Amino acid sequence: MSVLTPARTSGRTVSAQENFSAWANRHRKWLFAAPAMIFVGVLIIFPLAWTLYLSLTDSQGSVRAASDFVGFENYATVLTDTERFWPAVGRTLSFTLVALGCEIILGMGIALLLWRPFRGEKWVRVAILLPLVATPVAVGMMWRLIFDPNIGFANQLLGLVGIPPQPWLSGQDSALPTTIFMDVWQWTPMVVLILLAGLTALSDEPDEAARMDGANAFQRFFYVTLPLMMPTVIAAILLRGIDALKTFDILYATKGKGGGSFHEVETLNVYAYGLSFDYNQYGLSSAVLILFFMIIIGSMWLLTMRKKAVSK
Repeated sequence: MSVLTPARTSGRTVSAQENFSAWANRHRKWLFAAPAMIFVGVLIIFPLAWTLYLSLTDSQGSVRAASDFVGFENYATVLTDTERFWPAVGRTLSFTLVALGCEIILGMGIALLLWRPFRGEKWVRVAILLPLVATPVAVGMMWRLIFDPNIGFANQLLGLVGIPPQPWLSGQDSALPTTIFMDVWQWTPMVVLILLAGLTALSDEPDEAARMDGANAFQRFFYVTLPLMMPTVIAAILLRGIDALKTFDILYATKGKGGGSFHEVETLNVYAYGLSFDYNQYGLSSAVLILFFMIIIGSMWLLTMRKKAVSK
């Protein structure tokens, strides 16, 4: 029966409006969510489709300049670029893996310290969350001043103990580890929040049972607490890992265009930005972004599958 067709029920005619109201009531959860889903879908699909289109053209120079369809030529150019693209891939993965590993380890340690009530815990939690208040650009500028080779506090502090000044952000070997340190400083509190929420939700019974069996603190953590926390840990890795892959602002704020004079902190985001806004190579930049998007989707899929396996 058509939704809008009047029907006869119990001796009376049901109007089209009543039929529609009944249908809307049965599907109300989808009707209420539909506007937001459509809006978010348009925001995601249109930029992605436009970037994919640009990656298949030789678009460059003025945004109004005519462009020709070149197929996968941009992808071939990017994938054979051993001077900028592949080193940028390596830096992106190195930055993400090292920063994420440090944040998970530190986050778990701090979350364990905050797990049990103690005097002044509220003030300690507020102090730990302070780095999240500042924007990444402000954090980058702050640490850039601290690590300044001439007036920076870091080198002045080293001078007090007889250590010569270090090229924190200007050295080819020290720039990337320094920016990783900045990222860890700012985003470890986010991991702490996620892991602390997971610890708070755990039951005390498994830990108490292990304690009664004579297990020490390390045994209780590795054989009881950590296995129970694995779904939460993987969720933290998934959320923070995707965000770390996309890091741009703190790198650009500290090193500027090209990720430094020798591209020492040039990740895929910084590389794509330079192609677009420094060289106006929109086709090549779009190809880099599409490949980067595929890397992010692949990483997210692998972590999601791992989370499902752990949950089972």
